[in-house]
Amino acid sequence: MYDVIIIGAGPAGLTAAIYTGRAKLSTLILESSMVGGNTALTDLIDNYPGFPFGINGQDLMENFSRQAQRFGAELRMEEVTAIEDGPDGKKVSTTQGEYMARAIIIAMGARRRELDVEGENEFLGRGVSYCATCDGAFFQGVPVAVVGGGDSAVKEALYLADMASKVYLIHRREGFRANQTAVDKMLENSHIELKLNKVVQRVQGDALMNRLVLRDVLTGEEEVLPAEGLFISIGLVAAADFLETLVDTEDGYIITDENMQTSVAGVFAAGDIRSKKARQVATAVGDGALAGIAVTEYLKE
Repeated sequence: MYDVIIIGAGPAGLTAAIYTGRAKLSTLILESSMVGGNTALTDLIDNYPGFPFGINGQDLMENFSRQAQRFGAELRMEEVTAIEDGPDGKKVSTTQGEYMARAIIIAMGARRRELDVEGENEFLGRGVSYCATCDGAFFQGVPVAVVGGGDSAVKEALYLADMASKVYLIHRREGFRANQTAVDKMLENSHIELKLNKVVQRVQGDALMNRLVLRDVLTGEEEVLPAEGLFISIGLVAAADFLETLVDTEDGYIITDENMQTSVAGVFAAGDIRSKKARQVATAVGDGALAGIAVTEYLKE
């Protein structure tokens, strides 16, 4: 029986573990794949406070992990398959066994929806990105492309238009799901060129990405588009669909109050798995800190 089990070793989960460890709570962190989550895949994080020249995402997450373990948190690489709330505590089932806890913090994050095309994974971090605010500054004065037709894609195109020499917005349809005000602003921007009724067929390059192969969905014709960056903005996928039977969710994301408390007493959520607007390392860290404090107070009560 642990005091708290934290599911997910990203920025939110590791920050929560630092707080619960310092509070002398027995803490177990369960991570299914990679310590640091999406953050560990980011080559350079330039907007996290305290690092004026930026820091490699993996290095930052290793620092988080070492700090959490220094305060006594135990880390195990196991995939969580179920969570049950019972009279004797919370039971967490994994692919390797079962654990009990008095409280749980769910910090499993959200994963970016991928295009699933040739070259996408090969050039990840070498031209391919899922976050313009994270990586846009590295593409000053060069042509880039954004894929998507929703609010996030249009916002990323507008954001990149102030940095890149040219922004191509690639969308498989002619209509946009984004709000009309943002669309109108995009249409007025001379640095943004629309590539409608087209999809990315392949990402190509040498050491770095330098071109895209597009396919017209109406004619089937292919087009080679010079671009040194590809920002994929076709939505996020919540990382744990099975949680919908345990706690209240919205579009797959967990609903919490301002103290990270879910609809189930003793079950908290933090980071990108929460239903919220901003998903950044800094906001995940804030969530994790609040969750760690809230769990400590909950267990004392």
